[in-house]
Amino acid sequence: MKLSQRLNTICKLIPPGSRLADIGSDHALLPTCAVQEGRVVSAIAGEVNRGPYDAAAKQVAEAGLQDKIAVRLGDGLAAIQAGEADVVTIAGMGGALIVRILTEGKAKLEGVSRLILQPNVGEDLVRRWLLAEGWLLRGETILEEDGKIYEVLTGDRSELAEKENAKLYADTTVGEPSLTLDREQLLDFGPFLVREASPVFHKKWIGEIAKLERVADSMGRSDSEDAKGKKETLERHIERLKEVLACLPKDKPSFN
Repeated sequence: MKLSQRLNTICKLIPPGSRLADIGSDHALLPTCAVQEGRVVSAIAGEVNRGPYDAAAKQVAEAGLQDKIAVRLGDGLAAIQAGEADVVTIAGMGGALIVRILTEGKAKLEGVSRLILQPNVGEDLVRRWLLAEGWLLRGETILEEDGKIYEVLTGDRSELAEKENAKLYADTTVGEPSLTLDREQLLDFGPFLVREASPVFHKKWIGEIAKLERVADSMGRSDSEDAKGKKETLERHIERLKEVLACLPKDKPSFN
């Protein structure tokens, strides 16, 4: 089975020999491929809605993998039992929803050693959850596919998480001329991604800045003092984002 670049990136982050739980599995493409490649010994494909559940069950049946992949109907981590999985993947939904799923199903994460999370938006919310809950941010990948940009975050359960995260989110000097980023900025940009500063990373943040400028422009049409105050705050935030991107070494953007 040929996966999309996004799902293939996630698949490669699953340690060989794992037991996988893919939450929001849609057509169960990821678990099916992971089993077929011999990357996982078993998998659970969880879905909250009947339509995707039926599609996943059909996919698994057509692949002849009913003995290796359990397709279950359930909201988030309610689809699994504690101790059933070593790796949990959640992809293709907003960061706030991913955080809700992880928070509400925290008890089901017993025995899970790796989380592979791909939020469509709100990546910083996911980083903040991992940090607050004592998971080590092991790595980050950014990629572009079919005109969309995705970030994949890998969190590991580790006795060294507190120590390593403290290093990861410590004030960091980047770029030339150099600029020091604090923890809040690293949570927003991604500590690995901002250090790498790939062309896709630049493209994402140029797009984000353009969106924020449109919001600021809309606020500027209001006569209310509240809107003016929010506009000024947003404009300061935009300038800080531009300042970071302008100092990074790869494909420096120019702003009009």
